[in-house]
Amino acid sequence: MKREARIKAMQILYTMDFNNVDIDTAIQFSMEEEQQDILAIELAKNCHEHLKEIDEIIMNALQNYTIDRLNLVDKAIIRLAVYEMLGETPRQVIINEALEITKLYSDQGDHKATSFNNRLLDSIHKYLK
Repeated sequence: MKREARIKAMQILYTMDFNNVDIDTAIQFSMEEEQQDILAIELAKNCHEHLKEIDEIIMNALQNYTIDRLNLVDKAIIRLAVYEMLGETPRQVIINEALEITKLYSDQGDHKATSFNNRLLDSIHKYLK
C-alpha cells in the first residue's frame, strides 16, 4: 500500500515537471478524482513544499553531474526519497523502495538507472548523517 502511494506521488511529481504545471494541476492530471490516494497526495505536496531544500541536497550529492541532467522519472524518484529521508522512516527502507520503483519505471533492463540511483541515494544518505 505504501509503495503504491509512493509510485502515485512520484507520478505526480513527474507530471508537474513534464507538463510544467503546479502541484494541484499535476494531481488532477495524474489521478481520477474517485481514485485519489490521500497518502500519495500528501507525499507529493509535502515533497513539493520542500523542493528547494531537497534539490540542494541532491545537488550536493551529485558528482560531475547536475540535477538538470537527471531524467524526469529518476528526478521524481530521488526527490521523493530525499523528502522521506528527512522524516522518520528508516533510510535503508526508503532507498530500497526508491530502487524498486526505479526498476519498475526507469530501468531499461541494463540496470544503469538502478545502479546510478543507488549510488546517488547512498551519497545522499551519507551526506545527511
